[in-house]
Amino acid sequence: MNKTVFISGIDTDAGKSIITGLMAKYLMNKGVNVITQKFIQTGNTTSSEDIEKHREIMGVGPYDVDTNRTTCPYIFTYPASPHLAAEIDNKTIDVTKITEATAKLEEQFETVLLEGAGGLFVPITREYYTIDYVQDTNFPLILVTSSKLGSINHTLMSLELCKKRGINLVGLIYNEFPNDSEQILNDSDKVFKHYLAENYPDCKVVNVPIIKGEDWPIVDFSAII
Repeated sequence: MNKTVFISGIDTDAGKSIITGLMAKYLMNKGVNVITQKFIQTGNTTSSEDIEKHREIMGVGPYDVDTNRTTCPYIFTYPASPHLAAEIDNKTIDVTKITEATAKLEEQFETVLLEGAGGLFVPITREYYTIDYVQDTNFPLILVTSSKLGSINHTLMSLELCKKRGINLVGLIYNEFPNDSEQILNDSDKVFKHYLAENYPDCKVVNVPIIKGEDWPIVDFSAII
């Protein structure tokens, strides 16, 4: 696997930040020198709340690469899709800046977990989408889905787009939150695994149960990373 893994979700509320933090905690526990990176942060001012959440889950304080914003080169104030948030702040996004930041992190760490912003078709600019970036960089992709109503549709459409684009999908993480229905929870799991068996037979599913409180557990992600 590449040193950098891209983590995206089926939408903005799939649980990417929690999953990214848990994956980093798991790798740290295995002795891996790991760092998380945020693709683009919106709705913040001087720091990335998602990077802060990663560090909380990992049980560490901010790194130097956090304070100098290597782990999140773009932070915009308005909580919107990156292309719009950048326009509101009168800024432009150059994805080369993100790629260069990732390369710097790869020099210092064994593994970089790069968390996206929203889903795969979130616009970075008016002409360039997140899935374009994943395809251009050829980063292995881990997709985060959830048990909420509608997730089957969003998940299978995302997977179909990955197949069409030739994306290297290495894992599907089934975030069982919010688990409003055991029937939906269990059936969605069957649907996802059936689809992957037919279309991505080497891609594994990792189920992450609902985590209560702030005592972050070590979840076993060995099937995918």
